[in-house]
Amino acid sequence: MHHRSSTLARAVRLTTLAALAAPASTLAGGFSLNEQSASAMGTANAGAAANPENATTVLFNPAGMSQLSGTNISFGAAVLDIDAEASDDSAQAVNQLGQPVSGSGGGDIADPAVLPNFYLTHEVSESIDVGFGIHAPYGLAADYEDDFAGRYFADETELTVIAFTPSISVSNGEGLSMGAGINLMYAEGKLTRFLDNSAASFAVTGGADPAFYNEGYADIEGDDIGVTFRVGFLYELSNRTQFGLSAQTGTELNLKGDAKLSNFVDPANGVITPTNAFEKVEVPLAIPESVTLGARHKLTDQVTLLAGATYAKWSRFEELDIVSREAGGEITGAPQEGAVLSHVTEKWQNTWQFNVGAIWQASPEWAFKTGYAFDESPVNENFVTARIPSNDRHWLTLGAQWADAQSGWAVDVAAGTLIFDGDARVNERNYQHENPTQVAELRPGLEDPSNYRGSYDLSAWSAAIEVSKSF
Repeated sequence: MHHRSSTLARAVRLTTLAALAAPASTLAGGFSLNEQSASAMGTANAGAAANPENATTVLFNPAGMSQLSGTNISFGAAVLDIDAEASDDSAQAVNQLGQPVSGSGGGDIADPAVLPNFYLTHEVSESIDVGFGIHAPYGLAADYEDDFAGRYFADETELTVIAFTPSISVSNGEGLSMGAGINLMYAEGKLTRFLDNSAASFAVTGGADPAFYNEGYADIEGDDIGVTFRVGFLYELSNRTQFGLSAQTGTELNLKGDAKLSNFVDPANGVITPTNAFEKVEVPLAIPESVTLGARHKLTDQVTLLAGATYAKWSRFEELDIVSREAGGEITGAPQEGAVLSHVTEKWQNTWQFNVGAIWQASPEWAFKTGYAFDESPVNENFVTARIPSNDRHWLTLGAQWADAQSGWAVDVAAGTLIFDGDARVNERNYQHENPTQVAELRPGLEDPSNYRGSYDLSAWSAAIEVSKSF
């Protein structure tokens, strides 16, 4: 028993370190990540709230722990690779003076990401089960090349979230169970972009030299800890059919850190000589409420059908602001806290995800899976930004499972492809997003004309492996 406990402890530590070290990538479904379990991914997460195959039910529906016996562990990882690139012909930008900005489409902005996970459940009694999970529920990683034409709007965007999920379930012994869990989330983020100093050059030189100042650079980093709650219900209508419902609360993370600006100038406030400036800031980030409904029906002893739907309240994410946390800061110079360094209108929309899937039990050891999901993008088509060029997507998956009932070991593998509904089109204007005060002060009566346009070709694939053991 001591050896087994030591093995579990090492697995938890390794999974935690890997999740913190590997930022995730996503361009649809907001910054939510679907790739949390190979066993569920094989069916595109269809019916996951009603199909507690293993310990991953801690995440999908904690009430499902009531249908697992003894102690169960599941651990694995998914690889997600998204290709997102604006064509050089479509990537066009102008600066604060309305002049063209030279540059490229920025290259492929998303690198492959590894998303590890670990889940554990334990049957305390016939009616009570407890569980624990470590996973990466949210994430985003995008990085443009330095010569990107839209570099004044976005350079690097990174969000990494790791969640620790203790859970409990209670069964009435007559087919109905209820579960609850807490998601303790640690999040860290990074936003960078180049600074357009053309308006400052115009002001200082009277228009004689629009490139008097070289472009600057802004680096904003911060982290926070947040909590959401999850409740779930599972009802066994018959020995062939059951339904599951899982709901999660929303919250707001406040990523607190520092804004670091290099080659910073602000002639309107007396900063004539380029300098490095620092200010304590925070970035509020809304995490949405969500509700998932799942159904499982065993059509025959060999064929199981699954279906599900998830509704997420992404409209909580209305804006991406960088807010000062100090009075008299070097950047804002504001007399009190709360000054906005940067404002980007997002106005995301609530979304639906619909999934269907099937499992074919080809033999006592082997099962084969397939699934399809339609995943709406929450990004408002009127406010598509260079940081998250997104579109609706279709998710097609295949999976296989080998399980040995006698030993309790099981291995799942899955692969999927994402098909996006056309190109994502960005048309970003600074006067809609950034505070135009500085440009107005430098060029009285003139509106900031800077903008960026680009058309992004999106495609992606994912693969996952999972090892489960019941004791």
